[in-house]
Amino acid sequence: MTFPISKAPWNKGKLVGQKLPLKLEQIWAIRIRLEIAENIRELAMFNMAIDCKLRSCDLVKLLVRDISRNGEVLDRAQVIQQKTSQPVQFEITKKTRESVEAWIELRGLSGMDYLWPSRMRKFDHITTHQYARLVKKWITSIGLDPSVYATHSMRRSKATLIYKKTKNLRAVQLLLGHTNMSSTVRYLGVEVEDALEIAESIEI
Repeated sequence: MTFPISKAPWNKGKLVGQKLPLKLEQIWAIRIRLEIAENIRELAMFNMAIDCKLRSCDLVKLLVRDISRNGEVLDRAQVIQQKTSQPVQFEITKKTRESVEAWIELRGLSGMDYLWPSRMRKFDHITTHQYARLVKKWITSIGLDPSVYATHSMRRSKATLIYKKTKNLRAVQLLLGHTNMSSTVRYLGVEVEDALEIAESIEI
């Protein structure tokens, strides 16, 4: 009698589920390292990724004209999301504007250029895989485990900080470009987080 060969579960030995967002001190740790290294490109990309809260497929396709007018980076911008075909707006803070303007000037980019042009393919942008490798590099540079962080960590980080400070789910939903509130709840894991906070506050 022959027995079917058992296959190991696809997730054996792997960490699955939501990737962790970066904490405020971790964001600053990465930012300071990039500033010290004078890595203008990666500093601009990191700052923009934190601010815009876009999926990697949308971040890599940003055009200069999406976030800039007349050589100056805007306070706010809007793009159409690839996944939902719906517009989403995002804020661009002063520190991000300054770093992105420095990158645009350094590279000599114009309105129709990709903000993150490929170094290998002319007239193309970096790939999501290249962006993922940069995120892994940033994560490991401050001693974090890259298996529990990924590009979605960049998308989740500021959204999570905003929710923890305001508890305003509707605001976070709009900022993430989610079509319904339940997606935002699942994405942030706020029900579990809130429940744990309540439990921790009660002493028996």
